[in-house]
Amino acid sequence: MDGILIINKPAGYTSRDVVNRVSKILNIKKIGHTGTLDPMATGVLVLCIGKATKLVEILTSTEKEYIAEVTLGLNTDTLDSTGNILEEHNVQVDKEQIIEALNSMLGVYNQEVPIYSAVKLNGKKMYEYARENKKIDLPKRTVEIKQIELLSDIIYENNKTIFKFRCLVSKGTYIRSLIRDIALKLNTVGIMSSLNRIKQGIFSIDQSYDIDSIKNNNYKIISIGDCLTNYKHVIVDDFLFSKIKNGAILQNRYEKDIIVFKDSNNNCLAIYKTYNKDITKIKPWKIF
Repeated sequence: MDGILIINKPAGYTSRDVVNRVSKILNIKKIGHTGTLDPMATGVLVLCIGKATKLVEILTSTEKEYIAEVTLGLNTDTLDSTGNILEEHNVQVDKEQIIEALNSMLGVYNQEVPIYSAVKLNGKKMYEYARENKKIDLPKRTVEIKQIELLSDIIYENNKTIFKFRCLVSKGTYIRSLIRDIALKLNTVGIMSSLNRIKQGIFSIDQSYDIDSIKNNNYKIISIGDCLTNYKHVIVDDFLFSKIKNGAILQNRYEKDIIVFKDSNNNCLAIYKTYNKDITKIKPWKIF
C-alpha cells in the first residue's frame, strides 16, 4: 500500500491522533502527514503511506486554502476560541471596512508566529515557553496571502462582529496570526473561531474520507505518480530503467528541472532533479 490518502480531519483531534488512528485501522506503520492542523481545525489532512512517505518534503511545501471564521472583540492567549480570554471589547465593524482590511492583507508580508505553536526557538518549541509564562520575542516568517475574500454576511452578536473568509496562502502561514493582523487593521482584536482547510496543493476536500469511511474500507489511495502532476512524466525503456534503479546521473534531455520517471505500467520509479554541479545533468532525488 503505497500512495496518498486524504482525510477530512474532525475537530478535537491532533494531526498525530489521526495518523495513529489510520495506522491502526489499516495496520500500517510507515505513514505520516504533510501539514499540521490545529486540534480545533477540520478539513484536508494529506497522509503519505508506504513509499509515498518520501513525498512528505514535496507535498508539505505546497500552498493551502482555508475557510476561517473570525470573532472580532476577543483576544486569547492562543489566538483562537480554545484559549484563555485576555481582552474583550464591544465591536461593530461594517462590511466595507472588513473587505478593505481583507484586501490589504494580499501579497507578501512578515507574519509573527503565534506563541502557541510548534515552531522552535533556540531548540525549544514556542508553546513550551508559553506554558512556562516566559516572555520571548516572537519570530517572524515571510508568508504570502495569494487570495482572500469575504464569504458570509456579517453577524453582530453579544456585542461582537463575526464573519467568514476564504484564503489561499503559502506554506507556513498561520491563519490565527492572519486573523490577529486583520483585526489590527480594524483597530481591534480578534480570534479564529473556526477553521476548515479545503485544499492543500492539488488535493481538495472533495477527495477526502472521514475516519468511519476508512474503518468501513470505503476509501481510495491516490498513486504516487498521480500526486506529481505538476512535473514532467517520462516512461522509461529497459536501458533507462536499469540506469534509474541504480541511481545513475543522467543527461537532462527533458528541458525541465524536475522529472518523474515511470515504468510501462505507470508505476513511479524515481524523481530526478537538476544536478547542481552540472546543470546539463539530472540526479536522483527520490527513488521508489
